[in-house]
This record gives sequence, C-alpha cells and structure tokens, in this order.
Amino acid sequence: MRLLLSNDDGCHAPGLAALQAAMARVCDDVITVAPDRNRSGASNSLTLERPLRVREVGPHVFSVDGTPTDCVHLATTGLLDRDADMVISGINAGANMGDDVLYSGTVAAATEGRTLGLPAIAISLTGDRFEHFDAAARVAADLVGWVRRHPLPADTILNVNVPDRPFESLAGYRATRLGNRHRAERLIEDEDPRGRRVYWIGPAGGEADAGPGTDFDAVANGYVSITPLQIDLTRHASLDTLSDWLDGL
Repeated sequence: MRLLLSNDDGCHAPGLAALQAAMARVCDDVITVAPDRNRSGASNSLTLERPLRVREVGPHVFSVDGTPTDCVHLATTGLLDRDADMVISGINAGANMGDDVLYSGTVAAATEGRTLGLPAIAISLTGDRFEHFDAAARVAADLVGWVRRHPLPADTILNVNVPDRPFESLAGYRATRLGNRHRAERLIEDEDPRGRRVYWIGPAGGEADAGPGTDFDAVANGYVSITPLQIDLTRHASLDTLSDWLDGL
C-alpha cells in the first residue's frame, strides 16, 4: 500500500512531520507532496496560468510552489512512478470545523484525492497552542488501519478534528455533522510603511450551530470528531421544489 501525504501548512510544518512519522510506522511506502509554504485558506484552487515547480526536499518528500490541490493533483496524475492508494491531509495546525471546510486547504487536498478516486482523510488539531500533534498522528494511524479493513464509500471523505490533548486523555470517537459559525468578524484596516491603506481578513465568526451532534460539540467535550463529507454539493431534496418553481419562468 502507498500512502500520499499532503497539507496546507507547508512541507516543513510540524503537523506534517508528526503525520509522516506515524504513517511510516504503519506503512512502508509513504510519499509526501506538499506546498513549499503555508497555503492555509487556499480551498480547492488549482494553478492554471503558470507552470508548477517541484523540488525533492527529502527522502520521498516533494515540495510544490502551488496549492494543496495542485500537490495532490500532480501526485495522482503522473508525478509519481505509481499511484497512491490513499490520501491523508494534515495534520493541520487549527480546527477545520463547520464553515471552515469551505476555505480549508487541508480539506481541499483530501477532496482532490477523493475526486481522483482515492480514499481520503483530512485531519486537524484543534485549539490554540498545538502541543499534541503526536496524539492526532496516532488517531490518523488508527483510522488508516480501520479504512484498510473497512473501505469508505466511494463518495466519502473523512474530516477529522482532534482536541489538543494527550492521546490517553481523548474521550473517544464521535461521528458528527458540520456545525456552523456566525458571519465573519469585521475586516482589519491598517497602513503599510508608505502610508497606503491595507486590509486583513478578520477572524472567523463564533460558533452558531454548535449543539449535540456537531463537530464543535464533540471537540468541546474531548472527543475526536469524524465528519463524513461528500463532493456532490447538489441539494437533492430541493430538486422537485425548484422544478415546480421554474415551471412559470
């Protein structure tokens, strides 16, 4: 079995290093293709108007001057000598819960793997201090073993969020749905050294839908949150209603 690792924090991120170490203990063929710098928030963007440069920065570790989606796309369409069997993206320094998945490069790398036919897991460490990447790495290793024995449905990606605590302190695993946040906070205005106005994207909104069953609730109670995601964004339940609405158009 060959595992393909990627992330959005960059090829030298500590979360990726922890994931590499854990995967090397459960698989003898692990390849990493990751961005050459932090590309958080890149979502599912592909680089189409310039060539991509790939460098081998370590044994079986390649950096790409592009997005997380670029990395997995290259790795699964000819960059490697043979295809991977599964994509693991992470370990992200920070949660990817609720609305975060729309922007997350971590989730996007897993999505690209699933789009191209591979089982895929995105894994993130929640909190602010990021002290226990090793715990999230053990969770990832357990999940890889489980997926090998119990394959995922063809349209499913696992989005995993791990509380930042020692592995022995985790309360267990919970299947969850995405919660959601309030609208984003106001932008932050500033000036550059030449007095020109610049803007920073403001913080994410606070938790809005964070009740029982959500990823927010599971993590708040010490559980590893595992949310099944699908690529098909169609709201199937609304098709008949939309069809009726369009009749008079």
